[in-house]
Formats: sequence, structure tokens, C-alpha cells
Amino acid sequence: MTSPDNKGLSVAVDQNEFLAESARTVDAIVTVEATDALVVSVPPPDRVEILIIDTSGSMGSGDKFAGARRATLAALDVLPDGTRFAIVEGTDKAEVVYPRQGPSAIAGRAEREAARHALDKLRPHGGTAIGTWLGLSRLIAQQHPGAMVHAILLTDGRNEHETPERLAEEIRLASGLFTCDCRGVGADWEPDELRAVASALHGTVDIVKTPDLLAQDFAAMMETSLEKAIPDLALRLWTPVGARIVFVKQVAPFIEDLTARRTEVGPQIGEYPLGSWGAEDRDYHVQLELEPAAPGREKLAARVSVLADGEVLGQGLVKAAWTTDTDKSARISRRVAHYTGQAELAQTVQEGLTARKQGDFATATAKLQRAYHLATESGNENTAKLLLSVVDVVDERTGTIRLRNKVDPADEMALDVRSTKTARVRKEP
Repeated sequence: MTSPDNKGLSVAVDQNEFLAESARTVDAIVTVEATDALVVSVPPPDRVEILIIDTSGSMGSGDKFAGARRATLAALDVLPDGTRFAIVEGTDKAEVVYPRQGPSAIAGRAEREAARHALDKLRPHGGTAIGTWLGLSRLIAQQHPGAMVHAILLTDGRNEHETPERLAEEIRLASGLFTCDCRGVGADWEPDELRAVASALHGTVDIVKTPDLLAQDFAAMMETSLEKAIPDLALRLWTPVGARIVFVKQVAPFIEDLTARRTEVGPQIGEYPLGSWGAEDRDYHVQLELEPAAPGREKLAARVSVLADGEVLGQGLVKAAWTTDTDKSARISRRVAHYTGQAELAQTVQEGLTARKQGDFATATAKLQRAYHLATESGNENTAKLLLSVVDVVDERTGTIRLRNKVDPADEMALDVRSTKTARVRKEP
């Protein structure tokens, strides 16, 4: 079912609604698409951009600090005049290095030049405390109520100067106040730390292998942020009495498990935050368990709505019909099958890399061979290419692989952080 696109947003449900007698599990792919019509109908939001730059001692090696400075300036060059911004210096402490007074500056020629001079005075020193950086960014966001606040966080190291509990708490406190894209430069940072930040704060995480690539990446992230005009969408799920939600996952453009982010808003009704949007489409996998009905009966398994500021912009229905016709019940939705495989691919890659790091090479080989098979079969060329930096294919016909003896740590990290990016499969016309 597809909702009418009368507000610039549509919701389409792809599933096989026929279930075998006594079957309980219902799967559906929900595609949410926001068009330019929705974006232009929204009043332009006040924006604040926060640039969080690691200036710890390790950034002094090679060209990392100079690359970070160039990247910060490249991001500011993209920023339209009149947009508020702040630059945060991150070590084992956090400090706003520009502006020196007030929570943010307003972009213009003079402010960019002043920011440049402030960056010139910075020198690498101290340690790394990412939670502290987020805490200061949260304070900046709180001084701009109602604004869309976006941060870019860059680091080259691990969160060594505060406890994991402190980082987790700061991530929790920042959720809903600002979005955050995270980048690690080099190969000495911890993917799980930045993944936790980006996941909770509706951002992206990636590796930038060398400092000379930072400026281009920062400018691209800033441009993408500026395209987001809808501060926050929410997916609302109504289910009948007796139904159980197994999971709700974003499955494209990348995998993100939203199940634990549910907020109860009424009897059998919960909402899941979707973050800020521009003109784009995303796919979600909803899996439910229902009490079976008699063959020939149909149930409404779920009502899926997408809201902005409490207003329903689009809606779709997930249905379940029990049948004794095995031809009907055995048919698997092409899109459900595809995204189930993409989720397995991401998990298998990460399990294989973990086993490799732990020296369990038999498990690593089995997992990464399975991952290579899934990537090639599903057309996920990006992940297949990344796998080839960690394994060698012994036999193309059988898909047999062996682990490489020498692997560039940056290549291994790239495979890890990009494993959740999925190959899209479009909805049926």
C-alpha cells in the first residue's frame, strides 16, 4: 500500500501478506520518500553548525593537524552567510576557540577570517575525551532553542582520557539536541566509539585515510547538512492487541537498528525518531509476530505513519492474510529478502573482522567467505571491493577465499565502518 503524496511525502509498504496456516511472523519493507515539495513547504530553519576538531598531541604527527585546519576552513567556505557556527577544540578537555564570546558566530567574510586566525593559534597537545567534546557541543545547542544543530566531529585516536560510561552518558544527553557526523583520520581510532556517537545522533561515520582528503570530505558533509530542511521526522507504529514488534530497522541507505529507540505514545502505539531530512528516501524493515487467524482471514498487522511536529504526513498499512495455498504463502517479497541479506552481510563482516583480530582465523575465514558470497550475490559492489583488501579469492567459481597475511589497518577499518552501507533495491512500480 502507498499513501497519497499530498504533502510531499509518501509511505509505501512492500510485503507478501499471505502467511501459511499457524504462521506468526510478518515482514514488511516500508519506504519513506520526501520530495522537494515537502522541503520547500517547510519554513527555513535556523541553523547552527559546530565543528569539533581533535587537537590532541597525536594530531601533531604527519599532516593531520594541518589537514584538520584546512578541512575546517573548507567547511566554513561552504556555509552560507548568516548561518551560525562554532569551532570546538577537543583534547582531554573541550573549549570553544571561535567565537570567544557568545555561543556562536554568524558566518560572513570577517567571521571566517577571524576563525582562520583562531585556528592558526592552535597547537596539538593533551589527550582525547570525546564525551567531553559532546558535552560542550550540547551546551552550545541548548543556547539555540528551536534551531537545527549539526556537528562534525573529527578525531585520530581512542577515547583514552575518560571512562566509557562518561562517553555513553554524554551520547545519551546529546540525543535529540543535535546531529553529528563523525570522521576518523588515519587508523588509530576506535570504530565502535564513533559508531556509537553517529548512531545515536543520526549521523554518519567513516574513515578518512589521509589528511589531504579531509577538506573535500568536510565540505561534502556541510553541503549534505545544508540540504536537510526538515528538523525531525518520526515513524509511528500502531499494532493490534497481542502483536509483538520483533524489530524496526533502517535498512537503506545504511543499516541502523531503531528498535530500542521506541517511545510509547499511546495504547499499542510507539514512535521511532528518524532524524532530519531533505529530499530523499529511506527504507525500513519492520518485523512483527501476530496471533494466527484461521485460513481465509485477514488482519491489519500494523499501521505505519510518518509525522513531523505531530502532524501525519503519510501512512501505510501492513497486512496479514492466512492461507492454505502454499504457492501464495511461500512467495517471499524480493525487497524483504534483499535487505535481510544485507543485514546478514553487515553482521557477518563485523564478526569476521572481530575473529581475525582475536586470532581465530578459521572463524574469520568462514565469516568473510560468507560475507563475500552475500556481497557479490546481492550486487553490493562497494562491500565486495572492500573485502578484497582483506581477503584473496582462491576460486571465483566456488567463492573460496583466504585471509591476507598483510592488511593495511586503514583498509580493514574502512571495511568495518562501511559494512552497514547497503545496496539499494527499488520498490516495485
